[in-house]
Amino acid sequence: MISRFSVRRPVTILMIILIVILIGVVSLTELPIDLLPDIEFPIAVVSTSYSGVSPEEMENLVTKPLENTLTTVGNIDTLTSISSEGSSLIILQLEFGTDMDFAALEMREKIDMVKGFLPGGASDPNVFKFDPTAMPVMYLTVRSDGDISTTQKISEDIIKTRLERIQGVASVNIGGGFEREVQVELNQNKIQGYNLTLDYISQILMSDNINLPGGEIFKGNQKLNVRTIGEYNSLQQIENANIPLQTGGNVRLGDIANVNLTNSDKNIISRLDGEDTIEITIMKQSGVNTVNISNEINQELEKLQQEYGNVTINKVFDQADYINLAIGNMARKALVGGFLAIIVLLLFLRNFKSTLIIGLSMPISIISTFILIYFADVTINMMTLGGIALGIGMLVDNSIVVLENIYRYRTEGYGIKEASVQGANEVAAAVTASTLTTIAVFIPIVFVEGITSTIFTELAMTVAFSLISSLGVALTLIPMLSANILKIKNIKIDVDKEESGVIEEKGFLNRIRREYKGILNRSLNHRLLVFILILVLFAGSIASLTTVGSAFLPASDEGQITISVSLPNGSELDETDNAVEEIEEILKNVEGIDYVYSSIGGGVAGMNIGASSTNSANIMVMLKDLDEREKSSFELADEIRNLVKDVPGAEIGVSASSLMMGAGGLAGGGLSISIKGDDIGTLETISNDFKEIVENVSGTREVETSISEGVPEVRVGIDKDRAARYGLTTGQIANTVRNTLSGRTVTTFKYGDEELDVVIKGDKRYKESVSALESLPLTGPTGSIIPLKQVAEVYLDRGPISIERENQSRVVSVNADTFGRDVASVTDDIEAKLTDYQMPQGYTYSFGGEIQLIEDAFNDLTIVLLLAILLVYMILAAQFESLMYPFIIMFTIPLALSGGFIGLVVTGADISIVSIIGFIILVGIVVNNAIVLVDYINKRRDMGESRREAILNAGPIRLRPILMTALTTILALLPLAIVGGEGSEIQLPMAAVVIGGLALSTVLTLIFVPVMYTIIDDISHFFKKLFGMLDEEDEVASDEI
Repeated sequence: MISRFSVRRPVTILMIILIVILIGVVSLTELPIDLLPDIEFPIAVVSTSYSGVSPEEMENLVTKPLENTLTTVGNIDTLTSISSEGSSLIILQLEFGTDMDFAALEMREKIDMVKGFLPGGASDPNVFKFDPTAMPVMYLTVRSDGDISTTQKISEDIIKTRLERIQGVASVNIGGGFEREVQVELNQNKIQGYNLTLDYISQILMSDNINLPGGEIFKGNQKLNVRTIGEYNSLQQIENANIPLQTGGNVRLGDIANVNLTNSDKNIISRLDGEDTIEITIMKQSGVNTVNISNEINQELEKLQQEYGNVTINKVFDQADYINLAIGNMARKALVGGFLAIIVLLLFLRNFKSTLIIGLSMPISIISTFILIYFADVTINMMTLGGIALGIGMLVDNSIVVLENIYRYRTEGYGIKEASVQGANEVAAAVTASTLTTIAVFIPIVFVEGITSTIFTELAMTVAFSLISSLGVALTLIPMLSANILKIKNIKIDVDKEESGVIEEKGFLNRIRREYKGILNRSLNHRLLVFILILVLFAGSIASLTTVGSAFLPASDEGQITISVSLPNGSELDETDNAVEEIEEILKNVEGIDYVYSSIGGGVAGMNIGASSTNSANIMVMLKDLDEREKSSFELADEIRNLVKDVPGAEIGVSASSLMMGAGGLAGGGLSISIKGDDIGTLETISNDFKEIVENVSGTREVETSISEGVPEVRVGIDKDRAARYGLTTGQIANTVRNTLSGRTVTTFKYGDEELDVVIKGDKRYKESVSALESLPLTGPTGSIIPLKQVAEVYLDRGPISIERENQSRVVSVNADTFGRDVASVTDDIEAKLTDYQMPQGYTYSFGGEIQLIEDAFNDLTIVLLLAILLVYMILAAQFESLMYPFIIMFTIPLALSGGFIGLVVTGADISIVSIIGFIILVGIVVNNAIVLVDYINKRRDMGESRREAILNAGPIRLRPILMTALTTILALLPLAIVGGEGSEIQLPMAAVVIGGLALSTVLTLIFVPVMYTIIDDISHFFKKLFGMLDEEDEVASDEI
């Protein structure tokens, strides 16, 4: 019906097609671009603070009561907690698909039930949603013609303000500069001589530096406001501030203290290629598209660069750069694949017009797919583009079948229009069933949850959308174009001769047909041998999997290496900086590096964001483009690891970083062992033993435990009884120590257009040693001076470590990366070594990290694969109205799996969720060739041919369409199976599986399916004869082989 309408109303169909193209192009321009589908991690965090409390007390008083009530929250997968000094952090990983807003509300209700039982000094627990993939969308450095302070001022007052105005920017953070302040450094001898204290001087300065409203007065009928003006307006005024003495009179602040406008201690150093810079970190709001927000930021940066010529803004890191490169590379490969598919059509059809008719179905189907993608609220990413690339080769299958049937009707003498209508209508049901067979393999995805479902669903949707679009095009556009531009002289294939079984002597394809018919004839004579050879091939392909590794997602070379540097706890910033400078010098001799960015004392984009410690640093090494370097980022990371391992006094970690690694550890070689038990000391011993075992396993790198060395510190243990005898409280002593050493911000001072803190500090001599601190004078209520050592013990110790718990048990983890080996094989080796380890009673260990993701995903996708096979059988049974013939067709699936295994071995790709998706897709594709062959064999038998005659005629006749459909899909995917360009690693396993499976199954289907056809037909004949169900037609149609 639809084909008749399209032939009779060609202008209408043309307009509909043009409308589809128009809407499709608009949809494509509006589609957001991202690297992977949007993965929402259902993670919530409960944060509680309790100042001054040790980790053990925090665990018992706060963490455990909260854990006990939070475990009753619905849909919890895992519950972990970290108790450290003064802080409790509980992380809840919920089941995927959980409504996080409702879950957060439920958590707050549960917490309210136990909040009254928490210690009085503890803060109210705060519940918030957390995204583990959150990382800066862009990382900038800023230089100017002025000094670092000038650059910092420009960054804070101009650049930060402008960037924060952009819709979608969540925050802009500045680092690497100084904070200017007014420091008042007291002279202890002088203030002690005047009987003054730091607290007293602070109070005087606070009360002296104020502007206050004074009320109102009247001047005639006019009401005027009164303001008392007393704020300092110069540094000299602060120096001349009068400090009243208790004995009468005043003393100038400048006489008892040094007053200076200075920079606060620098705690972060930022450097780009050896030059000091200011760093700017830009975070995007949740749900905002990365590429879109990056484009807007770049536009604003261009304006800033033009407006402020003396300022240089460099992009150190931009998430969108790699995304655009990967998506662009993927799109180019898809276009090349489409071009190769069209070349195949031209070679087989040997006519430009007929090739054009089928070739047009490809771009129109793809453009139609963009419309469906747009309204499905899906992004253009590596998965959706992979689905389009996979669909390109299959898009022409329906059109080929329709056009071939139109050929047949035309050569039988039908008019061109009637041939177009009848030819399309006759195969409409067949091509619809074939399309549904392919789409059906994606239906079981509804039973999969989590990351695998998110990644797989968008690829499945794209393939389904493209096939539905191609079906519509095949039943409308192909008949319409055939009726208007296809002429009888364009048809190079004599269908009459094909139908009669006559094979021409000329032409390459006919030579292949003759050879194939001879092989098929010999195979029918040696059915047992063929069956055994197929079994051997299948067994051999399975055995070859022992050489194939496993991964969740293929690791991708994104041109970025991160180096973490850690010195002993308590190390000064300058010491850390010296170690980093030594590493920077080493990196200058490494080939393939574009530039190096270092952040000493702070975090780098994607690497411990927000971390700030004077003994740590992070170095971001950006590599040249793939075509400009000889080594991969993983090889360069290993080379750098060996070069920097001997830097004295520093623990150095080197890894090739990835956006996908950032996404919850989806790709790469992440390995984690969780050890559970009660005693921290025992857990530490076990973890150290495990660390040594893991380090001795080949392929492991960066092995570390979650138990860190305590931070060395000076503790002031106050003797409360002795302090009370002098009239001192713990709070007074602690405040005096803190104010003397760290200073106290007492007021602010307006300096130009800046508002600076005024910080008052004690004499710096008390910071020089422990013995100097012991002599710190404390002022009693009567004015008496008491040394600190009289009321407290000052001693060296190490600060507390954090306590981690998982599902209400204490846990310590051993983490490692892998290099040169897949994580699954490394895990197997570690497990073998750990079997000999004697675990103490009550202590257990388990593997997590990427290996856990692999196990969960593989289990889910195995179920999907089995259900897909079952669904395909059901659809075939319905199509053939037979329970027997689908079994014949289903024998192509083991052949396809064998080819997929071989494809992985040849390309060296790991088994990952991407390759398993390839196997699932194969189930829906490979049966189509067998459907064509078996259907035509049955057709010829219905025409009166014997079984053997029907097989020997049907095989060569259907050879051409089978090869055409297979080769278009294979060549369309071939560019994806070749590593090259950014992001190519992620699609290679799927392409390798589909190409290998389709190539092998196509070749063997032409032999094995006819053989299995005869075997199953004989079995069916035997049982019919056994039970007396055999009629005369069956006796005549069946013959011996």
